[in-house]
Amino acid sequence: MQELFKQWTFYLASGVEGAAGLIIALAALQATWRALSVFFALPAAPDEAKENVRLQLARWLAVALEFELAADILRTAIAPSWEEIGKLAAIAALRTLLNYFLQQEIDSQARRSRPAALPALSDP
Repeated sequence: MQELFKQWTFYLASGVEGAAGLIIALAALQATWRALSVFFALPAAPDEAKENVRLQLARWLAVALEFELAADILRTAIAPSWEEIGKLAAIAALRTLLNYFLQQEIDSQARRSRPAALPALSDP
């Protein structure tokens, strides 16, 4: 029974990792298409249009990193040794850091692109 659980968890982790790979591939294709359209169709496009392409890709990469982290968590459930668990923990920590910094960049750009709040008008 335990071996069946390990095998099922391994397949599930591989499936989640495959989903992450598919997300990355589709996001890269979408970003390439959008970048080419900005570059060729709108060569004088403002920097904001170019930044939007980059940020959209970053958002999808953050989603893919979450999937990869989920696969790592599944693998720790079936890791046979402390060495394997240590490797998975290091990989998970790196992916978490990457995701954190991607999210910081996305949030920073979102704050920059929001229009400034208008000051409240006081009654005379």
